[in-house]
Amino acid sequence: MKLVDELYEMYKGKLRGTEEDLDMITLTVLEHFDRSELIELIEDMKQEELEYFIRLYIVETLKEKILNEENAEERNSAKHLH
Repeated sequence: MKLVDELYEMYKGKLRGTEEDLDMITLTVLEHFDRSELIELIEDMKQEELEYFIRLYIVETLKEKILNEENAEERNSAKHLH
């Protein structure tokens, strides 16, 4: 994806590549795009890029749901102990 290539070149050697750094870059970039521009980015993706994009979304969303459920269960267990 052209955007990723441009971001990589822009920040190459400036960041450690930590999760926090990457989140910061991603959030900063995304706040400058409106919905139609985001859809344009998706439409410009090759099939493999689109599949990877969707796969990452599904994996990360499932991780978040599992983590939220585990946290809720821990809170409920802690309530019952007190």
